[in-house]
Amino acid sequence: MKSKLVLFIALMAMGTNGFAHHSETAEFDPNDPVSVSGTIKAVEWNNPHVWFYVDVTDADGEVTTWGFSSAPPGMLMRRGITKAALEIGALVNVEGSRARDGSNNASGRRVTFSDGSNVFTATEGGGR
Repeated sequence: MKSKLVLFIALMAMGTNGFAHHSETAEFDPNDPVSVSGTIKAVEWNNPHVWFYVDVTDADGEVTTWGFSSAPPGMLMRRGITKAALEIGALVNVEGSRARDGSNNASGRRVTFSDGSNVFTATEGGGR
């Protein structure tokens, strides 16, 4: 009886994880691209996705913070991208797809630094 209970709990845990994940297009609209320039304010290097935040200053000096979701930490590290690549205070341009809820959140597809190097979609010789 105890082994059946353990098996049931294991199957429930696996099933919950499988149903919990969603496609990127469920949250972000690929038909609503965004491109913002600003300073990296914070980085949350956690599962299930790394989030980083960029302070964007408009012409009137008003600061708006944008949040960007990227791949899971393990996937980024397998591509050679570490937490150090997203240095707080770095000037960046971030391109992605805006959140479907219209908030200042987006998928972070490409991050380009002031020196022209980039992460996430790094090209040959241009990645960090």
